[in-house]
Amino acid sequence: MPGQPRYLWLADQLRTPILNGELTPGTRLPSRSRLARSYEVSEQVSRHALRLLVSEGLVEARPGSGYYVRSVPQIHRFSRTDRSSGSGVEPLYRRDIDTVTEKACDLVSRRLAIRDGDAVYRTRCLGLTDGVPVALHTAWEPMLLTHGTLRTPADAEPGTSVLDRLGAAGVIIDRVVEEVGVRPLREPEASMLQLAAGLPVLVVERTHYNGQRPVETSDLVGSVDHCRLLYRLSLARTPRKGR
Repeated sequence: MPGQPRYLWLADQLRTPILNGELTPGTRLPSRSRLARSYEVSEQVSRHALRLLVSEGLVEARPGSGYYVRSVPQIHRFSRTDRSSGSGVEPLYRRDIDTVTEKACDLVSRRLAIRDGDAVYRTRCLGLTDGVPVALHTAWEPMLLTHGTLRTPADAEPGTSVLDRLGAAGVIIDRVVEEVGVRPLREPEASMLQLAAGLPVLVVERTHYNGQRPVETSDLVGSVDHCRLLYRLSLARTPRKGR
C-alpha cells in the first residue's frame, strides 16, 4: 500500500468481503481495538476506516453495541419518460397529506413566474413502502388557473394526473422541465419522512409548462437509500444517406 493512507487500506480489507457477500448483512464487525491488533494499525486508523464505511452506507454504527454490515435497502425506481409526465410518488403507496392555499414565497414564485404573495394551491403526499415513508411530493399551482372550477387540486379524483386535470380546465401542458440534485433534508420534511434533518436526500424539481408559462411546479424528495430515477428517452433516428 505505498503512498496510501493506512485507514484507506484497512477500509479496503473490510469493504471487499462486504461487497462480495462474504460478510452478510447483520454481521458484527470486529471492534476498533481488535481490528487494530489484527491488522497491526493504530486504533485511530481503525476508527477512521470504520467511519468511512459508515459514510459509504456499507456499515452502520449501533451505539453501545458496535459496527454491523448494513442490510441492502429495497430500491424504488421512479420512471421518467419523454412521452408522459410521471409525477407524484408512483410506484409507491400514496398517502395524501393535505391540499391548502397559501401565499407564494420567493422560491415558489420564481419557479411559477408569479409575484411574491400570489395565492397558490399546495398539495403534499407521502410515498410509503411497508408503511414506512421514503418519499415526499409537494406541488404548487397558481390558484387563478382553476379557482371556481371543479378542476382544483382539492377537487381532483384520486389518481388523476396533473396533465388530465389541467387539460380538462383548458390548460394544456406541452412541456416539462426537470432538475435533479441532492441537498440536506429540511424540516418539516424530516418529520414527515421520519429521518434526521440534514441527511442528504434526492430532490427532483419538476415544472409543467403551457407554452412559456409555468403552470405547476413540484419537489419530489426521497431517501437516497431507497429512491432512484429511471429514464427512458426515445432518440430520433437520422435517415441514412442513399435511402
